[in-house]
Amino acid sequence: MSSVQTQSVTDKLLTLPLGRNVKDFLNYLTVEAGLAENTVLAYGRDLKKFLEHCKSNNVNSLQQIKPAHIHSYMRILTAENRSESSIKRSLVAIRMFLRFAKLIGLIEDDFTATLEAPKLWQRLPTICSKQQVINLLNAPSPVEPFYLRDRAMLELLYATGMRASELAGLKTGDLNLDIGYLRCVGKGNRERIIPLGKIAIAAASQYLAELWPKLAKPESGDFMLLSRTGRAMSRIEIWRLIKKYALRAGLPKNLTVHTLRHCFATHLLAGGADLRSVQEMLGHVDIATTQIYIHVDQQRLREIHRKYHPRP
Repeated sequence: MSSVQTQSVTDKLLTLPLGRNVKDFLNYLTVEAGLAENTVLAYGRDLKKFLEHCKSNNVNSLQQIKPAHIHSYMRILTAENRSESSIKRSLVAIRMFLRFAKLIGLIEDDFTATLEAPKLWQRLPTICSKQQVINLLNAPSPVEPFYLRDRAMLELLYATGMRASELAGLKTGDLNLDIGYLRCVGKGNRERIIPLGKIAIAAASQYLAELWPKLAKPESGDFMLLSRTGRAMSRIEIWRLIKKYALRAGLPKNLTVHTLRHCFATHLLAGGADLRSVQEMLGHVDIATTQIYIHVDQQRLREIHRKYHPRP
């Protein structure tokens, strides 16, 4: 989250009753809880909308907030056809905000435990076949000026399962190509070590040796992925490049950076990797989050069974 984005959210909050309390809460999430900046920004947007709802109901203090106000707000989000995951995140933001208020003594009672979150359907992630991934990795053309960078970007994403934001923050010092691993800083500033395969090592080595020095400027720092102006690439720019190469490779329109993350995990499990190792490489705190990829592989097995068994 950039300082400009943060300031924009803060400015809008401060125009509302309770805005100062939310600003203090967001600072707490950043400084004390160490949440990812994008998560804090999302909570800020959610709470701003909730405060606007409170204001429309003449609620101007924390003590005036009642379960009925939150329930009515949830109904509004539902009527707006918000996704279940979006509604759940909004409720989480409100819960955390009120618990923070109790923690610092602004309110006496915490009724958030009685609030029920909407039930989420488990949605299986979009997965590409191994051949489709190979087509994507081969999409950059050697005649293009940023071929080495883009090839390294794609190979690293598939080799590690990193998120776009994690790759955008990757620095040259985070890679140890001689031994074959990289250091990744994920959500909540949690650090993990991910091994690299030979193809990814070769792609990254060639980019760093031949193109990176030409792109680097004094203001580049030591970020791995650089734009044509020498600026560190943002996660949005990485997403746009993935879309570009997915289109070129004839892949589904809904393919994203996260699709490669899903492919990384599913292909590892299909090849015999154990769940704990995949959890570690993905940076999941809860193994239940990783278990969805078992369901994905089971679905593939069911499809094979239906297709080839003589009595499906």
